[in-house]
Amino acid sequence: MASIAWGLPLLIILIGGGLYLLIRIRFLPFRYLFHAVAVLRGKYDDENDEGEISHFQALTTALSATVGMGNIAGVAVAITLGGPGAVFWMWVSAVIGMSTKFFTATLAILFRGKDSEGKTQGGPMYFIMEGLGKKWKPLAVMFSISGLIGALPVFNVNQLTQAIDDILLQPAGLSMGFKSNLVIGIILATITAFVILGGLSRISKTAEKLVPTMVVLYFGLVLIILGVNYEIVPYYIKLIFTDAFSASFYKGDAFLGGVVGGLILLGIRRGAFSNEAGIGTAPMAHGAAKTNEPIREGLVAMLGPAIDTLIVCSLTALAILVTGVWETSDSNGVSLTATAFENAIPYVGKYGLLLCILIFSISSLFSYSYYGTKCMSFLFGAEKKHIYNYFYIGSIILGATTTLNTMLNLIDTFFALMAIPTMLATVILAPKVIAEAKKYFNKIKENSI
Repeated sequence: MASIAWGLPLLIILIGGGLYLLIRIRFLPFRYLFHAVAVLRGKYDDENDEGEISHFQALTTALSATVGMGNIAGVAVAITLGGPGAVFWMWVSAVIGMSTKFFTATLAILFRGKDSEGKTQGGPMYFIMEGLGKKWKPLAVMFSISGLIGALPVFNVNQLTQAIDDILLQPAGLSMGFKSNLVIGIILATITAFVILGGLSRISKTAEKLVPTMVVLYFGLVLIILGVNYEIVPYYIKLIFTDAFSASFYKGDAFLGGVVGGLILLGIRRGAFSNEAGIGTAPMAHGAAKTNEPIREGLVAMLGPAIDTLIVCSLTALAILVTGVWETSDSNGVSLTATAFENAIPYVGKYGLLLCILIFSISSLFSYSYYGTKCMSFLFGAEKKHIYNYFYIGSIILGATTTLNTMLNLIDTFFALMAIPTMLATVILAPKVIAEAKKYFNKIKENSI
């Protein structure tokens, strides 16, 4: 099912649509990266603006969902199937994704809607309704139904459970298969319940503290691995570029008549899974930002794929490549990354990785619940959104006790179904964003803001 959903049509929608947006706006937002950082740091914050959370909290909430197992396990899956070249196509996906995130997050503020309780909300379902009109409601409903499943944390939980089992339980002789996985699932469900039942405020405050910590810790560990293997780092950086066009290590099916096409599709798919640009999840967090300037939130959102894929995914990829485990180990997913850390930093490396994985995964668990409740509110009314949390908490136990392939196929399929309405509406509404951007950037040039 996932392979059908992630075929040529979706590749055209995500990458073709993203390229179209990038060309339409002529790379304009990329020239304002320093301004984006100033916005993120709160230079332009105004307490009187509409919204619930700060720019920084919006970005860290979105990042706490995207900087997760996609960056650790997803990259490992991409290299296992595609070799070093898959990383290059993940980078391409990120650059295009930065443009897509700029548009979708701007729209999330530009066309905010009201839920059944009269509270201001943002996200694809609202910008479809407010920007395109009520006749487009089926598209908003399609996004929201797909989001109910797509936001489930089953992949993250599955890989976190596997990591705990590989790194802690098996060496201690405590692994009991289904039984120990079930116990891990129950513990994770309990921790998640405590945070998510406190609503967006508690989720965003937790993410604000966890996300910067986890990125710095992970960065430090990978720098040690690269330092130990510094002589071969240039070789592998070069191999990422050369293999992207030769697909020498690709093990999957051909696409568009060749293995390079298959490799491109694999890299784009894993890149989109990692940074979620065009899927429509992040605009739900950015739509809650406290701002009356849509372009500012678009600029902040644009930093997401850069941090997520260009930095964090690249760190994972280099750790796997320079240690050689991608060629010598039979492991896949998170287990492959753990093997790389253990090889380069004996005794300590795998525990450091486990700590990162715990923070990455648990922070993702909190944010995805918020996305699911937003979809539930839109479909059935805000007063019923809390019901989703119980469904969500139950799915954590399912994710802990099911196979990786089942979970990956499930989430890939529903991510694809979320991307269709998100990208379609974004491309149609692109002229509104471009007009807003020209106005805003002209104001910057005139130094009036």
